[in-house]
Amino acid sequence: MRVEVLLPQWGMGMSEGVISMWLKNVGDSVKEDEPIAEVEAEKVEEELPSPATGTLVEILVKAGETAEVRTVVAIIETE
Repeated sequence: MRVEVLLPQWGMGMSEGVISMWLKNVGDSVKEDEPIAEVEAEKVEEELPSPATGTLVEILVKAGETAEVRTVVAIIETE
């Protein structure tokens, strides 16, 4: 099953965030709630947790790119 990783809204005024760094690469195993990326939003660094346990199979928003809140930024394949 494929699980979409969405950019969450951390603050009321937040409309977008910049993926500062991916902590995991495509092909890496991830656990639910494990940080998989660092996101700069509203001048604050936040950690993006994995929504599921599985394998990171696709990164849709590269480091340094901006994404709107609730945009799919990555895909995780679960067993």
